[in-house]
Amino acid sequence: MFPSGNYTDPAKTTSPKLVLPFYLYAAVSFLCAAVLLLFSVKDFTGHYFNPHMLAITHIMALGWCTMIILGASHQLVPVIIEGSLFSPFLARSSFIFSAIGIPVLVYGFYQFNMGWPSRMGGMLIVLSVLSYVVNLGLSISKSGNESVQSSFVLTASLWLLVTTIIGLLLVYNFSIPLLPHNSVAYLSFHAHIGIVGWFLLLVMGVGSKLIPMFLISKYQHNSMLWWIFGLVNGGLLVFAVCFLYNSAAYLFFLPLVLILAAVFLFMFFCYKAYRERIRKKVDEPMKLSLLSVLIMAIPPVMMIVLLLVLTGTNKTPAKLVTAYGFLVFFGWLTAIILGMTFKTLPFIIWNKVYHRLLGKIKAPNPRELYNDKIVQVMLYCFFAGLGVFVTGILVESVLLLRAGGMLLLVTAILYNWNVMYLLKHKVQPG
Repeated sequence: MFPSGNYTDPAKTTSPKLVLPFYLYAAVSFLCAAVLLLFSVKDFTGHYFNPHMLAITHIMALGWCTMIILGASHQLVPVIIEGSLFSPFLARSSFIFSAIGIPVLVYGFYQFNMGWPSRMGGMLIVLSVLSYVVNLGLSISKSGNESVQSSFVLTASLWLLVTTIIGLLLVYNFSIPLLPHNSVAYLSFHAHIGIVGWFLLLVMGVGSKLIPMFLISKYQHNSMLWWIFGLVNGGLLVFAVCFLYNSAAYLFFLPLVLILAAVFLFMFFCYKAYRERIRKKVDEPMKLSLLSVLIMAIPPVMMIVLLLVLTGTNKTPAKLVTAYGFLVFFGWLTAIILGMTFKTLPFIIWNKVYHRLLGKIKAPNPRELYNDKIVQVMLYCFFAGLGVFVTGILVESVLLLRAGGMLLLVTAILYNWNVMYLLKHKVQPG
């Protein structure tokens, strides 16, 4: 049984040829990040600003998280707006610019070369995001469907564009004084515009559509979603003003409270959708997706702790900042992606392989297209690795960091195995 008839309507979905390269690229990026993580564990016992951690962070933020979100949103936005994507050419351009720009940028960061590699990579990524934003805006405008979810996604894409432009400015600022202060002083601003404006806002917008859809829940509460939308964007704007005007540390509690309120409201929305679900049995990927909603509260709570430490001592321990960043990208965002990959990708593959054969053969259920046991082992490795690695950061133990890194590498290998297994799926003979 499909959660939505629109999901399998080819007139309202994007060609798999445009979407699947994003998933494949993201899977390989996750594997690369896990390998690099394992070989860079000693860097996690020092200061968080170093070339290897900078490279790993951007592989995770761009190659893993952003690429899979771009791919999924090219597939899901037509469902949200109930219309087709405006331009396949812009979608393809977005992939090509990112696919080339990300490794070039990461190479520049890994070598700490802020010359042509970092600049070229940054410019290509800005072009990729610009292609995505234009395509998204024109798709929504063409459809005439300005739902709350489409507002979330479009606004998140604009925050992503701001984030990438700021990032490019920071790269140039290392050698050309474009900004009043050195680039390191703006890292927190750059990171949080991306984490909250792009990732959090988009996850909430898409999640408010997907979670009820996959649970087969009729629960909707648009006025609550508009409150969430206002709280997140309001919190971001207050944060930007506080940062740019060098406000006292205690003033940053205001945007944090606004964003945390939005997170708790979204958690309540998901809880209500869960309670009113028609499908009583919840599979492992969906359980992980729901758990990731709870994990969503950890980063803002940790930021409050960091602010309390900063307010009291005027200095934040580097290991707390490192743990916070690690939990955002390897924890919260990775948990969401691991769960939603095996809810969205099987439907994309199913549509590609079986849609034209309906009524001619007995088609399998989409969740039969991947190995569920591999998913379960992957999840055990993921949570064990995450816990061990974070503990290693906090106690500064290279041994724990290596053990956690190995478990996360196994997670990435199992994830890639299942993704490749899905991508190679063909109609079974007989």
